[in-house]
Amino acid sequence: MVSQQPRWLTDDRRGYVRLLASVRDFVDSFANSSPARLALFIFTAVILVFTALLSLPMSAADGEVTALHDAFFTAVSAVCVTGLTVVSTASHWSFFGQLVILLAIFIGGLGTLTLASLLALIVSKRLGVRGKLLAQEALNNASRLGEIGTLLRIVITTSVVIEVVLAAAMIPRFMVLGEPWWLAIWHGVFYSISAFNNAGFTPHSDGLVPYETDLWILTPIMLGVFLGSLGFPVIMVLVQVRHHFRKWTLHAKLTVSVSLILLVAGTFAWGFLEWENEETIANLSVTDKAIHALFASVMTRSGGFNLVEQTDMSTTTMLLTDALMFAGGGSASTAGGIKVTTIAVMFLAIVAEARGDNDVRAWGRTIPSGAMRVAISVIFMGATLVLVGSALILSLTDEPLDKVVFEVISAFATCGLSTNLSAELPPAGKYVLSALMFAGRMGTITLASALALRQRSTLYRYPDERPIIG
Repeated sequence: MVSQQPRWLTDDRRGYVRLLASVRDFVDSFANSSPARLALFIFTAVILVFTALLSLPMSAADGEVTALHDAFFTAVSAVCVTGLTVVSTASHWSFFGQLVILLAIFIGGLGTLTLASLLALIVSKRLGVRGKLLAQEALNNASRLGEIGTLLRIVITTSVVIEVVLAAAMIPRFMVLGEPWWLAIWHGVFYSISAFNNAGFTPHSDGLVPYETDLWILTPIMLGVFLGSLGFPVIMVLVQVRHHFRKWTLHAKLTVSVSLILLVAGTFAWGFLEWENEETIANLSVTDKAIHALFASVMTRSGGFNLVEQTDMSTTTMLLTDALMFAGGGSASTAGGIKVTTIAVMFLAIVAEARGDNDVRAWGRTIPSGAMRVAISVIFMGATLVLVGSALILSLTDEPLDKVVFEVISAFATCGLSTNLSAELPPAGKYVLSALMFAGRMGTITLASALALRQRSTLYRYPDERPIIG
């Protein structure tokens, strides 16, 4: 005997199915028409969720409700993998609050849309056009549409493997230094996720200063930050073709080459400028000075960890740090800034113009003019955001210009190095830095596309006329 369901139950189920279909059709239409706008919506929703979690009394160590502007700032900083803080991560937040921050870092590092696409892939066993568009937008269009599914699998697998290896390298050292096994595991996991995602959050009240000469701790953190700053498209190339440089994509060649150049140049420049500074590294041994210089060069590119107080550095060193932070890391990575490929493309364009070449070339490839337009747009929009942000902070405080610019660039470049200005700002200033972190993580081009009223394709072309430039 077959039991029949009540008619009202069947009608409710049909209505539920129709509702799900309507939502799916809306998301399909939204994703196809403006993936950037959907990215903006999802990213904002994730930040608001973590703001609500951090506002709970159980998230604070004292059991009190955290002020909304502080909870929001911390949520934005964690999801945007920046590392700027307005309250002490170690003392203000409870274990639950620190766990929420760590989860926000992990999700922000992978990319909200990348994670959404992975979930779609798991549920449906295949990645549809909608999911691929979402993933392609999250990865800054770094790969062709057909490669997105493979790239997503590599993203999640590589991230977890690297973070596990980094944690496994640090946990024994924390135990040797006297920490209980459970606390050593927590610190190892926290630092591994924070390092690979270029977040810069630390679970210790005094940060990494107690380990300033301990290579067992500093080396895994530097490796994690550097790998994270390369970007997932580069990591995919390294996994697939390894050391066969000729088989690398042009993007991978440019990213690795410029990253290494900036790393070496930054190390020598920072060490030279701070070598005799009594307030930073003057009293250390030559080996320890070299470690500090290398560590600083790695972290200024978006890592956010520090071994010396940023306010103790010379003004020239702060200017150098501003430049390295603004440069940032690789595209579609956990690093921020205008990205090293942007710098590479503009440098190659300048060289081509100086030589009188019609095309911009690198490693046997021609870089299209569209890429140069994007590079110019990214630099101009990034500089504009820094200028506007600095003007707003200056109007809200009486702080000197160098300190304000340092903090603003750190926020936009999602670096996390700080002169402690963030904690001293009024709520309005914290919201300004939050907006800069959001814009820096979303990317200036993605943000502009999301905010555009409409996107159009032109079916005609005006005659050429070259203005006088320079």
